[in-house]
Amino acid sequence: MLIPVFIILTLLIFALTALIEYKLIPILKSYKVGQKILEIGPRWHKHKEGTPTMGGIGFILAALIVLAGYFIYVGFTRNAATYIPLALTIGFALANGAIGFVDDYCKLIKKQNEGLTEAQKILLQFAVAAAYVTVMAYTGHLSTAVALPFTDATLELKWFWYPLAVLLLVGVINGANFTDGVDGLASSVTLVIGIFYAILGFAKGNEQLLVIGAALIAMMLGFLLFNFHPAKVFMGDTGSLFIGAMVIGGAFQIGEVAVGLIVSGVFIIEMLSSLLQKLVFKATKRGGKPGKRLFKMAPLHHHFEQCGWNEYRIMIVFSAVEGLFCILAGLAI
Repeated sequence: MLIPVFIILTLLIFALTALIEYKLIPILKSYKVGQKILEIGPRWHKHKEGTPTMGGIGFILAALIVLAGYFIYVGFTRNAATYIPLALTIGFALANGAIGFVDDYCKLIKKQNEGLTEAQKILLQFAVAAAYVTVMAYTGHLSTAVALPFTDATLELKWFWYPLAVLLLVGVINGANFTDGVDGLASSVTLVIGIFYAILGFAKGNEQLLVIGAALIAMMLGFLLFNFHPAKVFMGDTGSLFIGAMVIGGAFQIGEVAVGLIVSGVFIIEMLSSLLQKLVFKATKRGGKPGKRLFKMAPLHHHFEQCGWNEYRIMIVFSAVEGLFCILAGLAI
């Protein structure tokens, strides 16, 4: 039963993503929904200014349409209550995508690369993550006994686990947002994660994780048709926050949080590179002199661009590193 579900969902979401993106790009162009490049951003990205953004709308719509049909089928043929974790995870991803949409829309209205303030965005993300954790726990699908990687042991964290879980969710989601800075990078990294989730879903006989894997694979393959360098469209915060939530939510729904953090390795590294850059700069700032920089530019993919790497190389190397994280996650179970 798992193979037909995987094949059908993957093919339908891929085809619909490709179709919607194909139709969406001219619409975005007509409304002048183009990416703005900050003056403090990479100067070599100036030629990308005007490329349509908010392309995440396309693959989100494709996934929602197909998954709605899947849930209707499940409602008539299965015990629908057992699919609560999957439904909550999809809802969690959609809520984060909505935050990204508001941010992207604000950027469009202001005609600059600034949308919601950082505080506003973080506050909304924490609220959504807290709601997700609360409902997952209330429905009995979030245990406070956390499985430890590479062992059969668990660590009972009791009530402390809930705020920690919220923090981890928000961290990974923002990591996905930071990773979306080079043509095809976030898409290809997420594609690798989707393949891992699909393999793990087959191995564990877990259809709900398999659905997440199929959706990630299909959405990213369909989107890469237009996001591969030179990109014809960017996913925007709408897309990056959605896929980030799908990735970490997929791990939460099967009770393998440590695995989710490992497979989110590239996202976390990208986020930490930006955080460390800011901390080092502020810590070394003296008088009127600017602080020192840990990297040539952050997030980390921009550092490698400064070192002379082209976008193809960054996409391939980061995806390969993500593959290693996925292998490590498989060994950790």
